[in-house]
Amino acid sequence: MCDLEMKMLPVGIENFEEICTENYYYVDKTDFIRELLCRRGKVNLFTRPRRFGKSLNMGMLKCFFEIGSKKSVFDGLSISKDTALCEKYMAAYPVVSISLKDVSGTDYQTARSLMCAAVGNEALRFYDLLDSDKITKEEKELYRQLITVDTGGQGVYAISQAALMGSLKLLSVLLAKHYNTRTIILIDEYDVPLAKAADYGYYDQMLMLVRSMFEQALKTNDSLYFAVLTGCLRVSKESIFTGLNNLKVFSISDSECAASFGFTDDEVKKMLSYYQLDDKYSMIKEWYDGYHFGDAQVYCPWDAVSYVSRLLVKRSLPPQDYWSNTSSNDIIKKLLEKASPATRDEIERLIAGETVLKVVSEELTYQELYDDIENIWSILFTAGYLTQRGEAEGNMRRLAIPNREIHNIFMKQIRVWMQNKARENSERLSLFCEAFRNADGQKVQEIFEQYLNETISVRDTAVRSEWKESFYHGFLLGLLRYKEDWKTVSNRESGRGYADILIEIFAEKTGIVIEVKYAENGNLDAGCQKALKQINTAGYVQQLRLDGMNQIIQCGIACCAKSCRAVFVL
Repeated sequence: MCDLEMKMLPVGIENFEEICTENYYYVDKTDFIRELLCRRGKVNLFTRPRRFGKSLNMGMLKCFFEIGSKKSVFDGLSISKDTALCEKYMAAYPVVSISLKDVSGTDYQTARSLMCAAVGNEALRFYDLLDSDKITKEEKELYRQLITVDTGGQGVYAISQAALMGSLKLLSVLLAKHYNTRTIILIDEYDVPLAKAADYGYYDQMLMLVRSMFEQALKTNDSLYFAVLTGCLRVSKESIFTGLNNLKVFSISDSECAASFGFTDDEVKKMLSYYQLDDKYSMIKEWYDGYHFGDAQVYCPWDAVSYVSRLLVKRSLPPQDYWSNTSSNDIIKKLLEKASPATRDEIERLIAGETVLKVVSEELTYQELYDDIENIWSILFTAGYLTQRGEAEGNMRRLAIPNREIHNIFMKQIRVWMQNKARENSERLSLFCEAFRNADGQKVQEIFEQYLNETISVRDTAVRSEWKESFYHGFLLGLLRYKEDWKTVSNRESGRGYADILIEIFAEKTGIVIEVKYAENGNLDAGCQKALKQINTAGYVQQLRLDGMNQIIQCGIACCAKSCRAVFVL
C-alpha cells in the first residue's frame, strides 16, 4: 500500500529545489557548501564517477548562492545551522550554471549546436539584463548574440564561434556589473564533450572550443568570484587548462570533501531505518558499498536509492545492477582486448577478490586514454570500476573491485569477450559443440581447457561458489549457442528444479541436459558426480521427454580455475 505520508525516493531527479520541496527523501549533503568555502581555490574541479551525486550537488550550490533563490529551501538542513555563513553567502551572488552532459554529438557541427543550446538556454535566464541601466548598449548587443535563434526555422541558437568562445565570460561580466558583485560559475560534466569528441573523431575541434571557453571565463576574468567544475576524469592541464594556475583539484584520492559525493554507511543506515528496511543493510552493503574516496568509504547513491525504491514495491526483490545500465562499460572491453597474459592474470586476481598494485595517473588526455594499457587501469580507477585499498605506496595504488555489482559487470564483460574470442575460430567451436552431441567427455575437456588457458578463469579463492559456477555456466552457454539449429536454454524449469542448460536438437530428436559445478577442493571427478546426481534427483530430463526428445544425454561438468572435467551418461 502506498503511504502518502512517507517521503518519496528521488530516482532520476537531480533538481535540488524539487527534492527539498516536493516531499522527497534527501540525504543531507549541505555541509559540502561549508567545506567548499573553507577549502576552495579560484577554480575548483571535482572528479567523481558517474551517478555519485555531482549534478545534484551542483544544483545545491546554485540554489544556495544565487541571488533570488528561496532561502527556505534550506530550512532544517545542516547548513542552516551556520547562521553567520548563511547570512554572508546565501542568495548573495549571481550564478552562471551550465551542464555539458548533453553535448554529445556524433560530429562536430551537432556537438557545437548542442553547446550553443546549453549556453543559449542559460543566457535566457538573465533576460532582464536587457533592461539593466548598468550595462551599455554595446554589451546588450553582445548578450543578444547568445540568445538569438536562427531564422531558418531550425530552432537552434545562431551563436558565432567568437561569441560562443567568450560566452561564459560575457555572462559573468554582465551579471557582475548588473548586481555589483562578482559571479560564481558552475560547469557540470565538463569533460563529456571531449569524451564524445574523442570517440567520434573531432577531438581537436572540440578541444579548441572548450579550451577557449574555459580560458576566457576562468583564467583572466576579474568578474569571477570562484568556479566549480565536475567531471568523471581530470583532463590533462596541458590539454584543456593551459596556463590555468588557479585550478584546485578534488579527486577521488583527496580527503577534502571526500564524503560529499556518495552515501556514507551512517546515511544508508538512516535511510533504511526510515523505510523500515533495516534487515536489508548487509545485502545493500555487499552490493553497493566499497568505494574509497580519500579517507571516506561510500556507497553509490544511484544504486542505493534505486534499490530501496524497488524494495518498497516488492520487499523480496534481490539486488540488481543499476549503475551498469548507465554506461556501455566499454572501458572493461578495452582492457580485455589489450590484455597480455600478465594482465589476464591480474584480472583473474581482481575477480577472485584480490588486489593489484598499479601506477595510477589521474591526469590524462582523452586522445591518449587507450594508447597504453596502464592508462586503462587509471581510467578504471577514476571511473569507479576499481577502488583503492589501503594507503598509496608512492605513486602506486592497490586496486580492487569495490562490490558485488561491479564484480558482476566484470564477469559479464569477461564472458562476452571470451565468447567473441572463441567465435574467431569457428571450426574449433563447432567441434566443441559436436563433442556434446557425441557425448565425448575427453574432447569437451580438451577444448574447454584450451579456451580457459587462452582467456580468463575463476580462481579457487574466497569468492562464493555460486558466483564461480555462474561464470562457467554463462561462458559455456554462450559457446553452445553457436549452433543456431539447436534450441539452447538456460535455467529452464524441468522436473523439480531448474536445469543449468537444456539443449534440444529437433532434427535428431536428441536432448542434452548439462549441470555445471565448481570443484572447490579441486576434485573434478566428485564435482561431475555431484552434477549428475542432481540431474537425476531433480528430474531435469523430464522436460526434454515432454518435448519429444527420444535420446537423452546427461552431462555433468566440473571446473576449477583453468581445469575442467566432463562426464556423460546416455
